[in-house]
Amino acid sequence: MRILAKVKLIATDMDGTFLNKMMDYDRQRFENLYAQLNLQNIKFVIASGNQYYQLHSFFADHPELVCIAENGAYIRNQAEVFQATSFSNYSKNEILARLTGIEDIQVLLSGMRSAYYLTSAAPTFVKLSHQYYPRLVAVDNFESVSDQIMKFSLNCPPAETEQLVEQLRERLHGIAEPTSSGHGGIDIIQPGMNKAAGLQHLGKQWGISLAEMCAFGDGGNDLEMLSAVGEGVAMANAAPVVKQTAPCQTVSNEEQGVLSYIEQILRRR
Repeated sequence: MRILAKVKLIATDMDGTFLNKMMDYDRQRFENLYAQLNLQNIKFVIASGNQYYQLHSFFADHPELVCIAENGAYIRNQAEVFQATSFSNYSKNEILARLTGIEDIQVLLSGMRSAYYLTSAAPTFVKLSHQYYPRLVAVDNFESVSDQIMKFSLNCPPAETEQLVEQLRERLHGIAEPTSSGHGGIDIIQPGMNKAAGLQHLGKQWGISLAEMCAFGDGGNDLEMLSAVGEGVAMANAAPVVKQTAPCQTVSNEEQGVLSYIEQILRRR
């Protein structure tokens, strides 16, 4: 188990990690801890595959809080954009072509201005997408979307997730990387553009190394981040591969495991 004597930055995934099943958290407890983190000059960062506007909605009272959104492609707070990278038009169209013929998947494009789904999408997928994407637009076809596309989000039967990730890894080799986001969700991200890369980018700006960071996660898209930082922490409810990767563990998201672990970090000082 790796325990840092001094943590300078704390990063957390949201769904299944920081948030409980009601998509909420103990707000008063967080406010108390956040104040203590600021007093000790410890950065607190959100690192998620979700849309920035969704992440910001959970912390409306803290516009200064930086979010690593879209699995690292879009890093910003309310006032400043730290990084924004997107697929080229060629890559976007090539990925769409390579997804053709795969059965039982629903596709969403996540852009800088909004996310996009097809008007022909299944109603259940549309309802699910609205839970995670405050800015969401229906289009007749993806080719007409002129936004800068940062990430593709797929939904499939949960039991088929890992098999589909392997299939996509072969199909998209050299152009994009698939990663599981849990519960039948798969993100298709830009090569090398993951949460660890996002943290490294922020760290360079703030003078903080990955070795001085602590991060929390529960799913496949957290693996790079948990193995890259000095203190990676898996949730008790995390996927087995995440628990095998992270050197540390905390209680489940339902028990507010992130906040409990932060309390431990603050007691070290």
